[in-house]
Amino acid sequence: MASKGMSLQETAEYTEKYLPVKSLLISQPKPEEKSPYYDMELKWGLKIDWRPFIQVAPVTEKEFRKNRIILSDFPCVILNSKGAVDNFFRLSEETRARISQDTRYFCLTEAIANYLQKFILYRKRKVFVGKRVAEDLAHYFNKYKLEKYLLPCSNLGSTEIVGYLDKLGINHTEVVMYKTVSADLSDLSDVFYDVLAFFSPQGIESLFENFPDFQQNNTRIAVFGNATCKAAEDKGLFVNIKAPTPEAPSMTKALENYISKANGNK
Repeated sequence: MASKGMSLQETAEYTEKYLPVKSLLISQPKPEEKSPYYDMELKWGLKIDWRPFIQVAPVTEKEFRKNRIILSDFPCVILNSKGAVDNFFRLSEETRARISQDTRYFCLTEAIANYLQKFILYRKRKVFVGKRVAEDLAHYFNKYKLEKYLLPCSNLGSTEIVGYLDKLGINHTEVVMYKTVSADLSDLSDVFYDVLAFFSPQGIESLFENFPDFQQNNTRIAVFGNATCKAAEDKGLFVNIKAPTPEAPSMTKALENYISKANGNK
């Protein structure tokens, strides 16, 4: 994905000139519905490609059984992603666990709660919905504080949620049900993009796992979140575009701000 290399200082000096942007690679799945990316693509005449740099691999039933966890023992389940939903019910079926109809589900977002309807009969008294973070569900956690909670997660863990549950004194068990691994990007070895957009440290790791000799050159690096920014800088990359910031609360806004300078205002 790159050729002749530059030092970090040389890269910084060069990219600060706001070279024009014609192509972007977004390291996420392509949105199925209307997205600001599509508006930006039309407005600036861009070529935007979508390619997840990481993928989810399920934990096998055999691996899961080593935890000696019986899923039916938990009357409360915290779900922080669609992957958690998929793999909780997959392993419930594979281990023949009898999940009670009275099990309570604590979903971090409405999108997760809506997705949950694929697997259960949705009833408000047993599905509790937050806006984005665990703190949104504080009232419900405290209401059922004496119950046992299960937190399905990936091999990366759920540090923020676990920390909050510990703070509340909630009896919880974190269990790995799926793994986040690097995707195979070998077909991109000879492809160049003006901008690469990353949303997690794992995306940065995947880039270098696939291309150990990656050189940034003229490629602009866009990142979402402080952890992603740190991961990029730790690899010697110069970060040109950052979000969220007061001026750019979203990745699309950050890209738009940069492109308006690089390509000329429209």
